[in-house]
Amino acid sequence: MTDNYCVIMCGGIGSRFWPFSRENHPKQFLDFFGTGRSLLQITVDRFKKIIPVENIYIVTNERYAQIIKEQLPEFDDSQVLLEPARRNTAPCIAYASYRIKACNPRANIVVAPIDHLIIREDVFLEDVKKALDFVKTNKALVTLGIKPNRPETAYGYIQSSEKMVGEFTKVKTFTEKPNLELAKIFYESGEFFWNSGMFIWNVDTILEALGKYLPDVAQCMDLGKGIFNTEEEKAFIDKHFPYCPNISIDYGVMEKADNVYMLCVDFGWADLGTWGSIYDMAEKDENGNASLFKTETLQYESNGNVVTVANPDRLVVIQGLNDYIVAESGNVLLICKRDEEERIKQYMADALMKYGKEFS
Repeated sequence: MTDNYCVIMCGGIGSRFWPFSRENHPKQFLDFFGTGRSLLQITVDRFKKIIPVENIYIVTNERYAQIIKEQLPEFDDSQVLLEPARRNTAPCIAYASYRIKACNPRANIVVAPIDHLIIREDVFLEDVKKALDFVKTNKALVTLGIKPNRPETAYGYIQSSEKMVGEFTKVKTFTEKPNLELAKIFYESGEFFWNSGMFIWNVDTILEALGKYLPDVAQCMDLGKGIFNTEEEKAFIDKHFPYCPNISIDYGVMEKADNVYMLCVDFGWADLGTWGSIYDMAEKDENGNASLFKTETLQYESNGNVVTVANPDRLVVIQGLNDYIVAESGNVLLICKRDEEERIKQYMADALMKYGKEFS
């Protein structure tokens, strides 16, 4: 039996994709590219090529348990870890790590978000295997740093150092999303890589780091020693998980630890976190218009739009729009400038406040 495991983080609501991504059916369960597979299914399909399916765990909000059963019928209930509250990535990773530790104390774990597009999948999987082999014998917290091909303000950055262990570079600094001027400096320096949000480590290494840098999270979970992987686990998580601090693994651990290493990679990557990122990857017509989910459109004197509707029988006709998002799902139609899509989360919050939860 292999000691390699995978944790897929699948608990967000994808508010930047509103109204297509809704609280009761968020983006991870949607088929964005008309392939017949959701983002969740595509991610599982990818990791199944190098990790046994029984060693893959999904961490998600408890309200999505039924959707996951429908989309991943081959998964046992024990592989779906249900969070009673949203507490960001650090508690999510802690929960999964304690569970896996109870199953296999020698485990090496790759942690991945749900919303990544990987172009050269064979190269990606070889890089993951290299990292899993590295953490077997090195007490390191590994991240995959993406070689940037442009100054980008939507991603965090990782600065490399001159210290190397084989192909792995010791990380010097993490920087949150920079402004354009700083992003240009990062890009031109050659020292900075995009933070992919994917991590690889041995289970003991991450649990030690959580105990050192996030004792509140570690103590919450540590109370459950002997309970994980038993029938009592769900009651324990329901009681203790909501009291974990709401904090990311990047901010809580990776930016503080002194044993963080990066494998510098270039396998064709995009974070599908926004309508803009989907637009960049989607097929477009001669005027730069992208129609998602097989949406049928007629566009006149229109350029650079991304258009999608949930109803496959609906034809969308547009005249005179340039660089807009047009998205309809359920009871919401959104028409928004592409270069102002960061306001979508506020639009959703305003709709919720003014009209009620049925619009969230």
